[in-house]
Amino acid sequence: MPDFRKKLNSNRILIADGATGTMLQKAGLPIGVAPERWNLENPDAVLNHYLAYIEAGSDIILTNTFGGSYIRLKRDNLQDDCQNINKRAADLARQAAGSSVIVFGDLGPTGELISPLGLLSENEVVESFAIQVNGLVQGGVDAILIETMSDLIEAKAALKAVKQVTDLPVIISFSFDTRGRTMMGIKPDQAAEEIWPLGVTAIGANCGRTLSETLKAIQEIRMAVPEADLFAKPNAGLPHTDGSELIYDVTPHIMAEFALKFIDAGVKIFGGCCGSTPEHIKAITSTIRSLY
Repeated sequence: MPDFRKKLNSNRILIADGATGTMLQKAGLPIGVAPERWNLENPDAVLNHYLAYIEAGSDIILTNTFGGSYIRLKRDNLQDDCQNINKRAADLARQAAGSSVIVFGDLGPTGELISPLGLLSENEVVESFAIQVNGLVQGGVDAILIETMSDLIEAKAALKAVKQVTDLPVIISFSFDTRGRTMMGIKPDQAAEEIWPLGVTAIGANCGRTLSETLKAIQEIRMAVPEADLFAKPNAGLPHTDGSELIYDVTPHIMAEFALKFIDAGVKIFGGCCGSTPEHIKAITSTIRSLY
């Protein structure tokens, strides 16, 4: 298995993959069906998804487990398969990655509010993520990515769960898309100052509205914790509909140009989120590798 920490500490910029859900939908996943279901029911499609990003140049691939927490899987009555779903996703990613490509075990938000704003207790959230992380670790991931966070309480609960299960490196990424804040009102500098001292390996921003807004969030994180290793995985712009098709407005060429701006801001891991494809990652790889 590759040594993620060693690669992060080298001078090489690490290129992550792009979107997952929309790519699986292009492969036939019905809209409204949890992508995680395919880890068990259509593993070949998930494996091919991973391989497409590796072929495009990704140094890092994310497991197909964004909605793989026990709590999130309840929406599709899949909660009893939580550990197996996550293990299978990691197994497939490890198969695709071999010994050279890094596999991040992907944790997304539960989609539920935590007390006092919601009904979930913090302990329930920790337990939910711990079940997920157990499966990912059993499947052989190299690190854990806690992504698209908007609530500091949930981010800390996810981190607590990871640390209960494993000593693998942990990356935490927030989504800033509401006037420069997360949906829960957290600013980039606040997120960085509260999370970085808790022992994470890297911190950053993903998803969001536009490349420029996500870049600004990264710059604010860097100002708050200049010693941190930074992660960025922005959306390919904003989507619009073209008939029945959802189109994102950022081309591979534009995203590759923006990748250099993120690297100038201190980012060491760069990839794409919603709307990005293997074509985006191929363009990013070509641009970055010509300079770094």
